[in-house]
Amino acid sequence: MPEGDTVWQAAKRLHTALAGRVLIRSDLRVPKFATADLAGRTVLDVTPRGKHLLTRIEGGLTLHSHLRMDGSWKVFTHGQRWSGGPAHQIRAILGTEDRTAVGYRLPVLELLRTTDEDRAVGHLGPDLLGPDWDPNRALENLLRDPARPLGEALLDQRNLAGIGNVYKSELCFLLGVTPWLPVGALPADRAALLPVLAQKLLEANRDRPTRITTGVVATSRTTTGPRGQGPGITGRDQNLYVYGRASRPCLRCHTPIRLANQGDGSRERPTYWCPSCQFGPTPPPGTAQPRTGTRRTTN
Repeated sequence: MPEGDTVWQAAKRLHTALAGRVLIRSDLRVPKFATADLAGRTVLDVTPRGKHLLTRIEGGLTLHSHLRMDGSWKVFTHGQRWSGGPAHQIRAILGTEDRTAVGYRLPVLELLRTTDEDRAVGHLGPDLLGPDWDPNRALENLLRDPARPLGEALLDQRNLAGIGNVYKSELCFLLGVTPWLPVGALPADRAALLPVLAQKLLEANRDRPTRITTGVVATSRTTTGPRGQGPGITGRDQNLYVYGRASRPCLRCHTPIRLANQGDGSRERPTYWCPSCQFGPTPPPGTAQPRTGTRRTTN
């Protein structure tokens, strides 16, 4: 499920394949824009904004897309067989002489004037991987509602753009607090560390095929690996501190990791934490767990 680093990678692939090249094929398979024809126009750039993708095209146009849970953009060479899902799930095709970008299951796809991009992304807070990143502004946004649970505040893209359930859970572990701790109860030193740490995690993973948070940082409250193991963490099970590790031993203290939903229950937001390493409120015993340990909703 894409978060800011994954969307950054998708933008990079699309930019490499399309930017500076003339489109010879365009097919937008959504009713509102089905008659739009972008063939003959040059793709100027593909830019990520939080979890959004902005494909800017000659003539002052921007194709705005959002992957949410299941969407993806695939790039194929000329003659390569397309793979990414059945044909009826294709929502967009952008083709040049030697590359074709195919958008599968895109829940958001709209053609805008480039000057109107703010209608799509103007509500977003500072982008953790963008040129507008401002840790002070991000922290001010988070603290604006001090009673709000930290995990929910981190997922609100109006505060800072790019965090999903994975980084929410990992950040809270690294800060030593539960995702249910009110933002205003976060100790001052950890509050100041939060945006810096968030940016460091996404920056470290933006070029990696596999997301890794263990070993990225080492503070007095965190270690680079399981107790007694040392810094050289290996194995897929140890790429992340808590996310996706329900009932498995904490890499720091060996206590079983717990899992519960967070939020009002309208969406599945699987949230992982260590009951020994993280202080703060937790869901009452018996709280319903998500149906799976991997599904989440992006914004």
